[in-house]
Amino acid sequence: MKVLRTDDSRFENLKDYNFNPNYLEINHEGVSLRMHYLDENSQSDEVVLLLHGEPSWSYLYRKMIPLLVKAGKRVIAPDLIGFGKSDKLSEREDYSYLNHIQWTSSLLTHLKLKNMILFAQDWGGLIGLRLLANAPENFSGLVVSNSGLPVGIGSSEGFNQWLNFSQTVEDFNSGKIVNQGSMSKLNEEEVAAYNAPFPNEDYKAGPRVFPKLVPITTEHPQVKENIEAWEVLKNFDKPTIALFGEHDMAFKEQDKYIIEKIKGAEGMPHRRINAGHFSQENQPEELVEAILSI
Repeated sequence: MKVLRTDDSRFENLKDYNFNPNYLEINHEGVSLRMHYLDENSQSDEVVLLLHGEPSWSYLYRKMIPLLVKAGKRVIAPDLIGFGKSDKLSEREDYSYLNHIQWTSSLLTHLKLKNMILFAQDWGGLIGLRLLANAPENFSGLVVSNSGLPVGIGSSEGFNQWLNFSQTVEDFNSGKIVNQGSMSKLNEEEVAAYNAPFPNEDYKAGPRVFPKLVPITTEHPQVKENIEAWEVLKNFDKPTIALFGEHDMAFKEQDKYIIEKIKGAEGMPHRRINAGHFSQENQPEELVEAILSI
């Protein structure tokens, strides 16, 4: 297992991203992996956990974090292993859905986090909803945007197109991908920031393999475990809100699973918002408003 670490110089002077870095060393099969995370306003006991997805990193939350901190929240925003300032594994087969769950769970255990509101988008939901199901007593609310917890029953046309693109495109350019998945055009600095974690193709095994790990067929690993997680999630009675981008083709109409299945979603102000897949880029204030309403 070869571990790569992006040089810190690539993260210098990023637009609107001047947060202090924090690191956790995770032992994985005898190998030490360094996970980066933001921990803002750590004195507060009201925690908001922001989980990113593919192919982004905590930079995606740069507009939301100050607003949450101003409202008195402690904000935790990790970079998944393979992304952002966290270590990268050079081989695709070293990544798995279960590994991502376990790596992120290590951070929550290390920080002894409780009273969390989970905000989850894209893979942030696939990972975060499993973490919530593993310890629902540690969570006080849930906001989901363009995400879900698949159980091997197929996928949307939009996701299938993304899956094919991710495996065949010669230049996997994260900045351009985020730009295309946002309704508002990113400037050159922002596009560069999304590309900063990946100096070359060797560093991109994580984002490259992520779409193939989504359990859209019964042959995928973790289908059984996701089905079991839904049994816990459907009884989660804390406030739950779905805010899905109406222009997101990958998770088109997937909000119904959150709204219809989770007990805490009953009677909550779910809505489709004017956003693409990366709703954090398009409607940060609206997303923060939903989090603070819980």
